[in-house]
Amino acid sequence: MEITKKNNLHGEVAWESPANIALVKYWGKLPGQLPMNPSLSFTLRESVVRIKMKYFLGAGSPAGLRSFNLNGKVNPSFQGRISKYIQAMQAHYPFLHNATLDIESQSTFPHSAGIASSAAAFSALALALGSIEVELAGSHNPDGEAFLRKASFAARLGSGSAARSLFGGFTVWGKSTLFPKASDDFAVKIPENEIHPVFRNLHDSILIVDDSEKAVSSSAGHALMDRHNFRESRISQAEKNLGHLMFALKNGDEQNFAAIVENEALTLHGLMMSSRPGYILMKPGTIALIDKIRDFRNKQNIYICFTLDAGPNIHLIYSDKDAEKVRPFIQQELLPLCVNGRWMDDGVGAGPQRL
Repeated sequence: MEITKKNNLHGEVAWESPANIALVKYWGKLPGQLPMNPSLSFTLRESVVRIKMKYFLGAGSPAGLRSFNLNGKVNPSFQGRISKYIQAMQAHYPFLHNATLDIESQSTFPHSAGIASSAAAFSALALALGSIEVELAGSHNPDGEAFLRKASFAARLGSGSAARSLFGGFTVWGKSTLFPKASDDFAVKIPENEIHPVFRNLHDSILIVDDSEKAVSSSAGHALMDRHNFRESRISQAEKNLGHLMFALKNGDEQNFAAIVENEALTLHGLMMSSRPGYILMKPGTIALIDKIRDFRNKQNIYICFTLDAGPNIHLIYSDKDAEKVRPFIQQELLPLCVNGRWMDDGVGAGPQRL
């Protein structure tokens, strides 16, 4: 589209997009922000980022990000990352060569909550860019598989795990012989009829063990997988766990679901510890919580389980049918081990929505 003074264009779009929690972990990158192994996650319900993007296209207007704020405040470090991302997206959204953008971002969860905030942020950004592209083409109803697939592709280029935040429920990202539709380029939603009802309304209680900044970033951790001694074994393990977990999800097998999810969480941290250099992100409180969770499960015969991202905070996962028994356990036994009793009540969500 050629922009002249007579056809200056402007407008705004807004999207809300959630974070997600991986059950089969993505750990290690290939060139082009591609995953070393397939991963499986579910989208969260309450932990979302809301993006309002104002755009102006006119002759002589400076292309790129003009302003950015997070929760009403200027955030120079994240603004720099977003600015580089917008520049890179010119190759996929040509209108950006002539677009000036002002972005306002709001997050419903703190940066230190043990949730991948970048997944929510970059998925919301990709959806906003896609909506502008559709509007400039003369439509106001961005929807459909092709729209979401491109948004997942674009989100991935900002943050790998963001590819999985474009869909509600459960999502797979990364090529796998077990899921023919899966791709390294974008994530794919697992059809709801392939998820047993017991897993459709899972709770995720996020227990804040430590709210300080991580000593080693996830990007640095991914890079250490390039020459990791267990690299090939991990790729094989992830593929096997993906197959076992998909079978458990389809058949309502809570026992195997819990076993696989915990195995993946501990493997992730085992890979960190056995990297060169090795490092530990778990804290004493993390181990104490894991012990209490396993003890409660054994005594109550309730298949609650835990997972962790690349940090010390616990995601306690349990079925809706068990919530009445689990909530008192959280309040009485687990929260005393959390920073100032902090936790977040979340669960499986329906995915992004346009605001």
